[in-house]
Amino acid sequence: MSAIVETLGFFFGVTGTIMLGITLFNANWRVSTVDGNVITTSTLFENLWMNCATDSTGVYNCRDFPSLLALPAFVQASRALVISSLVFGFLACLLGMLGLQCTKVAEGNIALKGKLSTSSGALSVFAGLCAGIAVSWYAFNITKEFFNPLYPGTKYEIGPALYVGWSGALLDVVGGGLMCCSYKQVTKAKRTFTYNYRQANTQSSAKAAPQTALPRYESSNSISKYGKNAYV
Repeated sequence: MSAIVETLGFFFGVTGTIMLGITLFNANWRVSTVDGNVITTSTLFENLWMNCATDSTGVYNCRDFPSLLALPAFVQASRALVISSLVFGFLACLLGMLGLQCTKVAEGNIALKGKLSTSSGALSVFAGLCAGIAVSWYAFNITKEFFNPLYPGTKYEIGPALYVGWSGALLDVVGGGLMCCSYKQVTKAKRTFTYNYRQANTQSSAKAAPQTALPRYESSNSISKYGKNAYV
């Protein structure tokens, strides 16, 4: 497991989640265009929750959308996707913090650390994908209305909040990929065998056989035992 890659991926994921939170509450998702207007007295801008208007003096007023069901489908879907991305991003940050090698949680368990890091990376990738889909879908509808000559309403351009959202989504995806790649799980564990070695007994279990005394043979010249005298 590479600690540098893991830390870098975690940093990217946290930064991307923070940027997605900023994107969600930023009011400049789309801004009214000044193309073809000689005199501009007011500027309109909207996000997922409200629309605002500002005049030439800098005073602006905002109004929340009156009904959720009356909103276009892409706005409702973008709300759900961005909120889901924030939930995934928060969980990814939590698991990533626990899975970092520099933390004391499960310090000696490398396998558990790797699983936490991989789960954090997967959630971070999901968060980036959800946010990227939401921001791209919203931008697609802006450009579709802008280039439609028959569209009767106010035409808008892509606001700065969408660029922040794209950047945050990219950081989440890259950070999640780094978190997933930082842990390599060993597919085949090496088998270890334990042999119990017993020291050989130096003392023989068999008793030494007693040595039998060899018979003493006297010299054939000795005839004392016969009780006879020899005469020459």
